[in-house]
Amino acid sequence: MIPPVALTMGDPSGIGPEITCKAWERLRGGQPFFVIGDAELYTGCPAERIATPEDAAAVMPRALPVLDLPLAAPALPGRAQPENAAATIESIDRAVAFAQAGRALGVVTNPITKKILVDGAGFAHPGHTEYLAALGGVSRSVMMLAAPELRVVPATIHIALSDVPAALTAPLLRETLEILHDALIRDFGIPAPRIAVAGLNPHAGEGGMMGTEETTLITPLLEALRATGMDLRGPLPADTMFHAAARARYDAALCMYHDQALIPIKTLNFSGGVNVTLGLPFIRTSPDHGTAHDIAGRGMADPDSLIAAIGLASELGQRRRAAR
Repeated sequence: MIPPVALTMGDPSGIGPEITCKAWERLRGGQPFFVIGDAELYTGCPAERIATPEDAAAVMPRALPVLDLPLAAPALPGRAQPENAAATIESIDRAVAFAQAGRALGVVTNPITKKILVDGAGFAHPGHTEYLAALGGVSRSVMMLAAPELRVVPATIHIALSDVPAALTAPLLRETLEILHDALIRDFGIPAPRIAVAGLNPHAGEGGMMGTEETTLITPLLEALRATGMDLRGPLPADTMFHAAARARYDAALCMYHDQALIPIKTLNFSGGVNVTLGLPFIRTSPDHGTAHDIAGRGMADPDSLIAAIGLASELGQRRRAAR
């Protein structure tokens, strides 16, 4: 039997409970999943406590399966509640443990608020991704945003634009491309991945007239990696990489900084994008949005990204499981 997908609770005061219920409403006839969280949160749908992940498949058609994790305080939608931070972290820990034990196909993380985790539990990691890498015992992982129209990876993520040139180094780009290449083969089932690489500067530097990073850093690295057998295109001008005809020529794109990667995918598919962490020993996806405290508890939250994240976790998890 195919294991279920494990969902984390996320910030219990955000939109996680609402979109989890909405996801169950749409998916209850398909891939089983369960959520690790306080059962009292899920008032928007029938919810049923389960004792083990293996119980999820039988419960899924009639109710949202919940592996109960009581909160320290009742959740107040839209409010920061540091007293519930420890449970939020424990939900992540349990989901990862189930995935590593083969009892869950993968982990789908509902959004968290880092400041609440720091204030309430002394959370010492920059974010979700870094914490999951620590749990998985890897020194570095890579963030991919994936939608049916586009897969894209930013080489640098949450840093100031002025800091990007110094952060872009040959070891960073090499490691990012190697993790991406391996993930496209192993998890996405693409035997010979084609990766497009954006330049940093306008017009990919235009021969050094608009910047030299392309000629001094990116091009030499791509040439070295091509010699190992990788199919790498670029460095390419970012402004011509993302129209339909260009996207048909590659399987994923590597960009140099956050907005260069996220603007095109969010323009193409704002609601259906999925955050995928590459390089982990387990599958992890998440919706591509935050906790949305401003609309929490108002019934307005869109579950499309969470639904896509569950579907992609199932797809990738089954492929990795079959390859064992």
